[in-house]
Amino acid sequence: MVGLHDGGAADAGAGLAPLLGPVSYPNAFRDLLGMSDSDIANKINGAFNQLFHGDPSTQAIYFTVGTDQAYIRDILHGDIRTEGIGLGMMITVELGKRDEFDRLWRYTKASQISSGPAQGYIPSFCNSGLAVPCNDPFGLQQITTSLLLARGRWQDTPGDIDYGQEARDLLDLMRFKEAYNCGVGDVTGTFDPKSKLAYDTPTKESANISRPSIAMPAFYELWGQATGDPFWAQAAAAARAYWEASANKTTGLLPERAYFDGPPVADFATFEPEGDRAFFSLALDRIWLGNQRWVVDESDRLLGFFYGQGIDSYTKIYTLDGTPQGDYAHDPSLVAANGALALISTNPHRTEFINAVWGIVLPTGIYRYYTGLMGLMSMLILSGQMQVY
Repeated sequence: MVGLHDGGAADAGAGLAPLLGPVSYPNAFRDLLGMSDSDIANKINGAFNQLFHGDPSTQAIYFTVGTDQAYIRDILHGDIRTEGIGLGMMITVELGKRDEFDRLWRYTKASQISSGPAQGYIPSFCNSGLAVPCNDPFGLQQITTSLLLARGRWQDTPGDIDYGQEARDLLDLMRFKEAYNCGVGDVTGTFDPKSKLAYDTPTKESANISRPSIAMPAFYELWGQATGDPFWAQAAAAARAYWEASANKTTGLLPERAYFDGPPVADFATFEPEGDRAFFSLALDRIWLGNQRWVVDESDRLLGFFYGQGIDSYTKIYTLDGTPQGDYAHDPSLVAANGALALISTNPHRTEFINAVWGIVLPTGIYRYYTGLMGLMSMLILSGQMQVY
């Protein structure tokens, strides 16, 4: 098991304990590729400045609103998603960009549904590129964990946002929403109280269905540390079991949606770009928590599969048994995800996957949103900068 460090003093106001993370974080760019600390810093700073403060017409995905808010925009689809805001908050807290973080949270806070059965949820869009309105669990979980990390990182220099209390409120929302609504209406909590898995969306029509890309056991372990609620450790165990049950035993590929016991949902039984995000969660489960042997085996299966497809030519959509679907170009978002997996893998070609991330050139134009966020997240993981505070 990795060693742990204390993430700071307890937050009495929110009733939260400090987070515990590993005592050190692997830096693959430095230790496997031989890059200097200055080269790594320049790489990451350049990517951040392009996405957050670059030309708003061709580079930026971060846009300010008024004097103290900002959002992340999906340029291709022309909308604002909690997926992007959550990843943006994760990136900014890890890089110590407090002004950008606070602006994103203020926008999010102002966007919360103010009344009715879904009160407290944050409206977004789901279902890959189809832009279906929903209360997306992926972004909500990223936002909540980012607030907890912000509490640990900046609690000694308090500002106008009580990060701990805001995180606590979202945790209670996800955990107890149905009870708050007295079981009336179609809106549910984010997690099924029996299986401990996150619903595809928090609605009764999602009963018994989740997504591998919204299973985030490393986050749940931190939530359990902060709250002392054993539900979250159970949710972490359930998420790992769900990954194992839904992953193809040969290729390792994960379906877009699967029933709680593992079989893929009809019409969603393919590996899609949304699934790339699961690779970050797999990597963080190993980096932050340590003895997660299955995720190492899974990363070996996945990288073995993609290497066999051609490390410079694999496509982005597959049947679970590995048949390419459509005529798609080599996707930098999946390159980024595979590079993060390579950090925890024992695959003999892992360095090639990591080097491919170093070589990513973040795009300009309409495709810069998803590829940009995925690329920068991978760079943070591979440089040892995805840390617990």
